[in-house]
Amino acid sequence: MTKVLTDARSIRIKGRSFLAVMLSPDLPFDDWLARLDDLAARSAGFFLGRPVVLDLTDLQIDKPQLKELIAELAKRNVSIMGIEGARPSILGAGMPPALKGGRSASDIEVQANEPAEPAGKPAIIETRPATTQSIVIREPVRSGQSVIFPEGDVTIVGSVASGAEVIAGGSVHIYGALRGRAMAGSVGNASARIFCRKLEAELVAIDGIYKMAEDMAPNLRGQAVQLWLEEDAIMAEKLI
Repeated sequence: MTKVLTDARSIRIKGRSFLAVMLSPDLPFDDWLARLDDLAARSAGFFLGRPVVLDLTDLQIDKPQLKELIAELAKRNVSIMGIEGARPSILGAGMPPALKGGRSASDIEVQANEPAEPAGKPAIIETRPATTQSIVIREPVRSGQSVIFPEGDVTIVGSVASGAEVIAGGSVHIYGALRGRAMAGSVGNASARIFCRKLEAELVAIDGIYKMAEDMAPNLRGQAVQLWLEEDAIMAEKLI
């Protein structure tokens, strides 16, 4: 008698990719955590509900130091979904799992003309399938929404509201006011740039280097601006 293996008691297991923020701490941890606190304080909700991967590549720490770091991050509501680049000897029971081989996502979907989500429940605007190196969003990005496209450039025909964000593997082009957050070169592209018609950003970042609103030159506020990376500093100039 042949037994059916997909009966009601079977468990369905699938694979799925999710986009996570990667944090690369450095020593001493007290100084790094202070900078993290500064980022969180000046960009409210930046880590709210985000899965985070810790990159410990080339970081010489022991197991007690790692446990203390994870505990300090937990106090800040930073959820660690995995650890990359750690020596096996410093991992153990009760810690996030070891990860390797992370890569940019390629499965994207557009959700358009929907009402804005309540605070703390961001809507994701993406594109499917990701067969090109750029996407165009032909509407404003409202507060609480995220546009995420790790494969290339993102163009927004409209404004990006305060509390919204645009994350691109390439450059970000905003044909309107940038009041929220824009992050270009999110998967390691130091040549990416950010262009906007009117700079009023909460935060801008290129290849992981960020600058907050109060760190930007006052004469650039409200202006058409391009931003780029030189070594470890974000540079900016007005567009003619």
